Amino acid sequence: MQKMLSYIVTPFFFVAFGLCLLVFHPMQWIAFKLFGYNGLKPVVSKLNFFLMRSTNILGTTYRYTNNYDLPTDRPLIIVTNHQSMYDIPPLIWYLRKHHPKFVSKKELGKGIPSVSFNLVHGGSVLIDRNDGKSALMEIGKLGTYIEHYNRSAVIFPEGTRSRDGYPKPFKPMGLKILLKKAPSALVVPISINNSWKLVRYGQFPMGLGAKVRIDVQQPLENNGNLDDLIRKIEASVVSGINSFK
Repeated sequence: MQKMLSYIVTPFFFVAFGLCLLVFHPMQWIAFKLFGYNGLKPVVSKLNFFLMRSTNILGTTYRYTNNYDLPTDRPLIIVTNHQSMYDIPPLIWYLRKHHPKFVSKKELGKGIPSVSFNLVHGGSVLIDRNDGKSALMEIGKLGTYIEHYNRSAVIFPEGTRSRDGYPKPFKPMGLKILLKKAPSALVVPISINNSWKLVRYGQFPMGLGAKVRIDVQQPLENNGNLDDLIRKIEASVVSGINSFK
């Protein structure tokens, strides 16, 4: 019954989501051309707020929990599991004062209104998954960038999205490069639950009534022992994932 209803509701969601991308694209362009990054940043934050609101059409709700005072005067490396593309808007919105930047596949760098423009001009990096050496170099550039500007990098060390919410083992190399290039960064593990339920049927129809939870775990300092630190980060992220149970 729910899937049948989703066939009716999903087109309304896609219209709302698409309109957000189309409306905010020229706004981003104008803001960036007139005011540079400082103009682009607030427009991108508002875009992602409205992208989140468009998922409310599907009955999606969001709960963001952060019991820690995350600093804005030093870089952050935000490490989180990855369940769907719909992880991105709430991360950008809720962490907006930390200027989150992403490691994204190069295919997203062109052809998608609003999204491609922000990825190219907003400080994120685009990687070729088929060229490991080049990908690690780009991740290194992101680490240098956040170290210089006291911004944040978001990385999904699982490498691919979890289609059923069950966490995949970390692929640590990209995270290790970030930790080396941004040694002063505070590491912030985050656990995401239930965003996979938005795409439980694939790209169409959308899942209804997902209760997405984003929980910030205890931040960790980089003590120089990267292998030990990465094990602690992975354990922390996984400890807060229960949407597959």
